[in-house]
Amino acid sequence: MREIRLARAADARVMAVMSRELIEAGLGWRWTPDRVRGALRDPDTNAIVACAQSRPIGFAIMFYGETKAHLLLLAVAADCRRRGVGRALWEWLLASARIAGIAEVRLELRAGNAGARRFYSRLGCVEGATLRGYYAGVEAALQMRYSLHRDAAPGPSAGGAGEDSHTR
Repeated sequence: MREIRLARAADARVMAVMSRELIEAGLGWRWTPDRVRGALRDPDTNAIVACAQSRPIGFAIMFYGETKAHLLLLAVAADCRRRGVGRALWEWLLASARIAGIAEVRLELRAGNAGARRFYSRLGCVEGATLRGYYAGVEAALQMRYSLHRDAAPGPSAGGAGEDSHTR
């Protein structure tokens, strides 16, 4: 059984460690527990955690502007990928974005992360520019975006199943 819930201050450390190990590996540690706690306090940011039997197995953090949202982080534990966890986190955030009147979600991922690229493409995200040196000046990022106006029905209309990645 899996549940998705709003993240709490007590989740900040595990979220930060997952970010360091699954997203920021080799880049230093920018999403520290203090920074995650700051995101949790930000009224323009949603942070959610996916749990299985009370164990955090994934999380996501998204900032909401007036018409655009920015997916800052999305990670799924390696042993829980390809089970719909990432898609469930994404869909939860998209539902919130629709309610907030958001028109587009943007994100960046490591340009060399083929798994993340496939994952977001399957969700219906469109590739954009490549940003050289985006990560710590050593690694490029690929920008992607998802238009919420492209699908009239609630929920993304992207096909395919897959679960093998995260942003950043």
